[in-house]
Order: sequence, then C-alpha cells, then structure tokens
Amino acid sequence: MSDLTPIDTALWSDDAQPHLMGGRLPSGEIVFPMPQGDAARDVEPYKLSRHGKLWSWTSQDFRPKEPYEGPGEGPHDFQPFLIGYVELPGEVIVESRIVDAQLEDLRLGMPMTFCIVPFNDQHTTFAFRPDADAGETAA
Repeated sequence: MSDLTPIDTALWSDDAQPHLMGGRLPSGEIVFPMPQGDAARDVEPYKLSRHGKLWSWTSQDFRPKEPYEGPGEGPHDFQPFLIGYVELPGEVIVESRIVDAQLEDLRLGMPMTFCIVPFNDQHTTFAFRPDADAGETAA
C-alpha cells in the first residue's frame, strides 16, 4: 500500500494514527468533509474521532455509475462491497465503506474503527472496520 496515494489528501490527517478531517463551523457544528475553497472561510479544521458506532449499512452489489474508479475494469470483474453510515458520537455521521466484515455479521450499534484501505491500483481511501477491541454493543 506504500506506493498508493490518498484519493484526496484533504480527507484524513497525516498522523501516525490518522483521523478523518472535518471542520468546525463558527456555530460549533462539526461537518465532514472539511469544506474547501470559499466554503472553508471561518471553518476550523477538526480531527474526527477514529471510533464510532454502526448506524446503518447495506451491500453495494452492482458497479456504481461513472465516474467510478474503484477496482475492476467493468461489470464483469466488479467486486461487491459493504457500505454504511458510522456515527461518530457528538460529531457527525459518516458514509463509508465497511471492511473486514460480512453483511450478516453487522449489527446496529456495532463499534467501528477508522482505517485506510486500497481503493484501486493507484489510490487509498478511508473505511471503517468492526472494532475487535471494543466488543459488541447494541444501540
């Protein structure tokens, strides 16, 4: 994965333990992703929590519409993946790939941890995986 570059360098921090980068609006509201350009005026960069709870999920069983740049060259070699919403308590709900899990293993309120994974043969993206250290908690 070391030869891969982030799909967007503004999405997560460059720390040893990276965090998704959101923004804190002047009102105190936290948003994700961090606004860019003029929309970022007066928005303070904010490192989001690395841990959250699974809020909702599904399986992406068909190739997304263009300009999808994920693995595979076409519909014949598309690999289905899990996608869900992860609530970062007191912050935001993030839409994300879910990795290292099977659809039937996911549970409402399941503890999740932020991670960085390969997206295609050139880039990495963010995802969440079940947090093995936290144990399961029902919401």
